[in-house]
Amino acid sequence: MPPKKKKGKSNINKSKTKNKKPNEGGNELEEKYRRSALDVAVLRDHLALRGDVAQQAQSISHDLRSRMRDMEQELHHERLDRKDVSADLTLQYKTMQTDTTVKVKKLGDEVILLREQLAQCQEELRAERKAHEQLQQEKDTTIADLQNKLDNMETDFEKILHDTLDSLTSQLAEARLRWEDESTVVHQEYKELLSDFGLNSLDI
Repeated sequence: MPPKKKKGKSNINKSKTKNKKPNEGGNELEEKYRRSALDVAVLRDHLALRGDVAQQAQSISHDLRSRMRDMEQELHHERLDRKDVSADLTLQYKTMQTDTTVKVKKLGDEVILLREQLAQCQEELRAERKAHEQLQQEKDTTIADLQNKLDNMETDFEKILHDTLDSLTSQLAEARLRWEDESTVVHQEYKELLSDFGLNSLDI
């Protein structure tokens, strides 16, 4: 649309038109037509430019909408993937938590059992040490008693042995004297017997 003309100028032009000559009025009309045609051409170019710009903007808008739809679809898929991953991770976490709870409970039960077994083993070890100490004490006492008895037996045996040796020595001495006496008698008898036969015992 051609720019609106101000009223003041319009009144001035009208007054000037009244004052002008008819030839000048024709020139002015031609000038107005030329200006109007120029304005129309400018407006057409402007409209054409705006049409191109609008078409480009529409094309860009269409591309942007298409890209936005693609991005929305990608975002939707990504959200679904994240949801699946989150659900999978939640399931894995719950499974891991359950397994961990079971393992902790099992280990706790094993610790309690091992502590009970350790206490029992310690009690048995104390009882075994006490029994061993008592047995060792009894053994030492028995050994001491046996050693005392052995010492007494050795003393008694030495006494008996000495008494027996003294008795044997005495008996041997007596037997020696008796045998010496008997041999002297026998020797005398043999000597006399040889003498009766006219033999000398020194010659034999």
